[in-house]
Amino acid sequence: MKLNIGTRGSNLAIAQTNYIMSLIVEKNPIVEFNIDIIKTTGDKILDVPLGKIGGKGIFVKEIDEALLNGKIDLAVHSMKDIPTDIIKNLEIVSVPTREDSCDVLISNNNINFDDLPKKSIVGTSSIRRQAEILFNRNDLCIKNIRGNIETRLKKLNDGRFDALIMAHAGLKRLGFENIISQKLSKENFLPAVGQGAIGIVAQSNSEHRELFQTINDERSMQRIFAERALLKHLGGGCQVPIGVCTYINQELYMKAAVFSSNGKRKIETEVYGKPKDYNRIGIKCAKSLIDKGGNDILVKFL
Repeated sequence: MKLNIGTRGSNLAIAQTNYIMSLIVEKNPIVEFNIDIIKTTGDKILDVPLGKIGGKGIFVKEIDEALLNGKIDLAVHSMKDIPTDIIKNLEIVSVPTREDSCDVLISNNNINFDDLPKKSIVGTSSIRRQAEILFNRNDLCIKNIRGNIETRLKKLNDGRFDALIMAHAGLKRLGFENIISQKLSKENFLPAVGQGAIGIVAQSNSEHRELFQTINDERSMQRIFAERALLKHLGGGCQVPIGVCTYINQELYMKAAVFSSNGKRKIETEVYGKPKDYNRIGIKCAKSLIDKGGNDILVKFL
C-alpha cells in the first residue's frame, strides 16, 4: 500500500513527516509513502509579522486543500498551526505522543533569561511570547523574526539578536538541543495551544482512518483537544496572547492565561477534571478567563 503524505518543505516539517512515517510503518510494515511538499501562504510571506498577515491556517491551508482534492491521503501538521475551525470534511485523526511543550531560550554567550542585560534584543514572531517576555522583563527589547529554525539561528549568530525564544520540541527534532541556553519554566512562560504536538489530518471518511489511528496517543489527544476547546471558546487563533499548560495524572489539569501585548496585564486561571471530559474542561477554563476579564484583552486581537 502506497500513500501520499503532504507536508511543508522546511527541515523541521520533513523531520516530523519522517517521524510519522516511521511510526506508521513500525505498526504497519506494508505501508509505503510518497512525500508531497506543498508551499503554504506562511512559507511565501516572510517579510511580514505573523500577526499582520491575517487569516487563519496560513501554514496549513494549501495542504488541506490538497487533502480535499484527493491529491494526498494525509497531512502532517504542527498542532499549533491547525485552526480550531478545521475545514469541513477534514478531521484530526491522530495525535502521536506529544513532546515537551515548553519554550526555551537560545542566547549569545549562553546567558539565562534573568541575566540578559537590559535592552537586550530578543527575537520572536509570537505575540504570546512577546507578551510573556515583557511581563517577566519589561526592560528587554522585542524584535520580530521570521523564517525557519536554521534561518533564525543564523540571524542570532550574525549578531542581529542577543537571544531567541523558540519551542523546545522543534529544536529537539532537528538535533539542536545542545545550543539551548535555558528551558523556560511553564510557570513564567505558558506554551501555545498544541505546542510540541504533531497532528495527522485526513478526510473524515478516509478509508485509511484506522491505519492512522494506530499511532494515536490518547492522553496527548485529550490534552490537545482540551487546549483547542479553550482556544475556540475564547475565539482566538495561534496569533493571540494565550498561553496554556496541561498534564494528566489521574485527572486532566489545565492552567491558562491571557496577556496584554505590552505585558502589563495577565489574567490566569486553572481547572481540572476527568480526561474524558477534555472538551468541557477547555470550555470551563475559557469561561473562567472571560469571567476574570480576559475578553477585555482579547477583543483587541479578534
